[in-house]
Amino acid sequence: MNDTGTPAQREPTCSIDESEHVRHVRELVIAEIAAAGGWLSFERYMDLVLYAPGLGYYSAGARKLGPDGDFTTAPEVSALFGACVARQCAEVLERLGDASILEIGAGNGTLAAELLEQLERADRLPARYRILEISADLRMRQRECLQRRTPHLLDRVEWLDAPPSLAFDGIILANEVLDALPVRRFRWSAAQVEEMGVVDEGATLGWAARIAGASTAAACSRLAAACGPWDDGYVSEYCPRLGPWTAQITRSLRAGAVLWFDYGLPRAHYYLPERRDGTLLCHFRHRAVADPFRLPGLQDLTAWVDFTALAEAGSAAEFNLAGYTTQTYFLAGTGIDREMQTLAGENAGRHARLANEARQLMMPGEMGERFKAMAWLRGLEAELCGFALRDLRHTL
Repeated sequence: MNDTGTPAQREPTCSIDESEHVRHVRELVIAEIAAAGGWLSFERYMDLVLYAPGLGYYSAGARKLGPDGDFTTAPEVSALFGACVARQCAEVLERLGDASILEIGAGNGTLAAELLEQLERADRLPARYRILEISADLRMRQRECLQRRTPHLLDRVEWLDAPPSLAFDGIILANEVLDALPVRRFRWSAAQVEEMGVVDEGATLGWAARIAGASTAAACSRLAAACGPWDDGYVSEYCPRLGPWTAQITRSLRAGAVLWFDYGLPRAHYYLPERRDGTLLCHFRHRAVADPFRLPGLQDLTAWVDFTALAEAGSAAEFNLAGYTTQTYFLAGTGIDREMQTLAGENAGRHARLANEARQLMMPGEMGERFKAMAWLRGLEAELCGFALRDLRHTL
């Protein structure tokens, strides 16, 4: 999910097993294209190659995160990220009393382990730590990580197949999840809006456009009116699932906070006229790959988050928008300097390593500006430390 890869200078190479996996996924997509009459929406294509049972990128068993995977997220970059998120969580948990944490898509379990360790030190452990995870492979890795790092807290952890049905108080958090929601791709012209889809070209898959349906055309017209004017041929994407998905994920939260961390932009910057190719990108072995049809099922496929749309989704779900800022200011507000001293102690070498990791998390050219944090509150009045230094809600 991370967008920090660099464009590949040569074609990625695959093992025999990986090539076979790609072949099976491509066959699935081709069958869907045929069943759909020869044209498949890109939104549906993205759904298949990321989430098809047993074949999609997040459903199959390939290692995805870390040095041996395709991308690295902030919790893998440094323990400082988890320590700072834990400080924000502790502030909320202190106000709620008996409360739980629900993490959406917990990756390899690193963030969950960091939060449990840090919250135990702060005497602010949640009653339950729930993980909503659709990937059996990732569940296994999460359990192994927690068993290794916090075995005495494992009985507090529960894995879910769906959002909890019973109301609860606490925190919902998602780090680099929204960017993997399937998006609808479009091409703009003054005469008509086209939706970009996928066709079978024989030796490969390819792009094809058709006149957009009424809902897509209306959504694009609203975006163009707010952010244009766009030249004919302007291509971008939007995420029609964002509102319904976030409402479903958060509906059972009675009182507490929702914390979103992802890379993205406010709408006015996302749809700048000069950003005429959108933000769609793939990642394979820490390289950015421009072609979404190159390695279906084997490469991550992602688009940046429209944080204005996310704020609107929160309002529609009856949350208060409590904060929006860059990752840099979130980490500074939650005391990354203090956490660095605590984690390093008197070890000068450890302090130097943490300082380098902090730069990667915070520098504008690294993750600091591209990644944003947003907080929603329901049934709770609170000033959140992670959003106290710089309030960017006016940019949404």
